Amino acid sequence: MRILMVGDVVGQTGRYFFMEQTPELKLTKNIDMVVVNGENAAHGKGLTPNIFNELIRGGADVVTTGNHIWDNPKVMEIIDTEPFLLRPANYPEDTPGRGFCIYPVGKKKVGVINLSGRTYMPPIDCPFRLGEKILKFIKKDCDVILVDFHAEATSEKLAFAHYFDGQVTAVVGTHTHIQTADAKILPKGTAYITDLGMVGANNSILGMEIEPVIKRFMTGRPSKFEVAEGAAIYCAVMIDINNKTNKPTRIERIFIKEKSKI
Repeated sequence: MRILMVGDVVGQTGRYFFMEQTPELKLTKNIDMVVVNGENAAHGKGLTPNIFNELIRGGADVVTTGNHIWDNPKVMEIIDTEPFLLRPANYPEDTPGRGFCIYPVGKKKVGVINLSGRTYMPPIDCPFRLGEKILKFIKKDCDVILVDFHAEATSEKLAFAHYFDGQVTAVVGTHTHIQTADAKILPKGTAYITDLGMVGANNSILGMEIEPVIKRFMTGRPSKFEVAEGAAIYCAVMIDINNKTNKPTRIERIFIKEKSKI
């Protein structure tokens, strides 16, 4: 089995490049399943029903999110009805939506868990303890288990991955929009990368226009952020899984840079 896990899609620029590149990757790389983080897909913050459908049409099988899931209120129209749209599981129990799912891939069943970190992030329940509870609940029903750990701190991502090393198939970090160079298989067999990166404008600050971000840092005053346009990048990892053992054998970074549109 080969799984593609794609970084945060940012705005229209990211969506269009995701929809352009993903079908080709699925075909040329023999991808069996695609997981993508869509929390920034609607104008840089949040998700809408139409944009969720765009990601699905573009090749996504499961859409994960993060702390921006509630930024666009239209997501409430689908958060309880789309079985393969996830929000971080460690929100309070009565929060709409779901934090994990089981997706069928041929005769295999792939569990996907979405959790948020707590360091430099909004207050939320402990991802370590909740992760344990979810694993006890779904492990018997899954051949493969993937975790999108949406977090800011590198140390928290590494700690989480090592804590669950050998218990899940892969832990991939999202949220920072910068692809890290540490894709590897941990000592007990879990595939890992600190951050997948993003799908969005290359000449930007995390997918957003540059000048408003600089203005906010220099003045300390609010500045409206807009999604950047122009040539995009596509960041992801491809994970190969042994069909007999259900263990990852390889994790490879994917970085595609669109040719300049100038």
